[in-house]
Amino acid sequence: MQVHTMFYLVLVSVIWGLSFSLVKGQLSGIDPAFISFARLLLALPLFLPFFVWRGLDGTVATRLAFIGAVQYGLMYICLFASFAYLAAYQVALFTVTTPLMVVLFAHNGQTRRLAWALIAVLPALAGAAIIQYKPGALALESWKGFALLQASNACFAFGQVAYKRLRPAFGNHADRQVFALLYAGGVAITLPAVLWTGGFSSLGRLDSSGWLTLLYLGWIASGMSFFWWNRGAVLVQAKMLAVMNNVKVPLAVVFAFVLLGERPEWVPLLIGSGLLVAALALATRRD
Repeated sequence: MQVHTMFYLVLVSVIWGLSFSLVKGQLSGIDPAFISFARLLLALPLFLPFFVWRGLDGTVATRLAFIGAVQYGLMYICLFASFAYLAAYQVALFTVTTPLMVVLFAHNGQTRRLAWALIAVLPALAGAAIIQYKPGALALESWKGFALLQASNACFAFGQVAYKRLRPAFGNHADRQVFALLYAGGVAITLPAVLWTGGFSSLGRLDSSGWLTLLYLGWIASGMSFFWWNRGAVLVQAKMLAVMNNVKVPLAVVFAFVLLGERPEWVPLLIGSGLLVAALALATRRD
């Protein structure tokens, strides 16, 4: 595996690891539906100047907008809805199934490849779970919140795999020339959600640091990072993509310690990180 094929996924993992602390520290009390809508709305203008309609098949354009609606729009809606039923650490814990869903979507019907990919992904699942686990997490679980979060994980996993499969149909179009369609799909889905919750009232509660954080999340953590992530998804095998979905977990713990003063459990962090490294090593092996 050449280093440059991993660059996008590693870079985004660092950015997303930092984003958890920024949201918790700067946007506490802001309506989650508004945050999700604002992030996608801010991301959209970044790629509108590059959008090229000429020569793009109409079916491909429709499928791209649909992917964006699912991967970004529905994912955010289900993710933030789960917070009403789960503690924050439970949300983090139950996101560890995303790699498994990536593998299932990517290798549906391919038994041999699915088996090897699952072998590579299982250490990543175990590592992220060890890092995030808190005593009593399962005992306190709300099944409705758990179901919402699994729906969120499935949406994000589906979008990654669907984009990877659709990429050859772009013809002469580069990724940046079509990516605005994904954000447009995401905005179209999240706008009704923020209207339903009355989330636009959050505008009056944003201070200067809140606005700067929201701009960073919209332009970098959502805008550029979703683009880089899907670009990286095209360059790597499905099992590597699956494993990389959990690399942000130990990074998020470290950033929370540095920026927010939260005290992680260092032994689980080291053990879980070691399992993630093992998963990455397995994912780079040939089938």
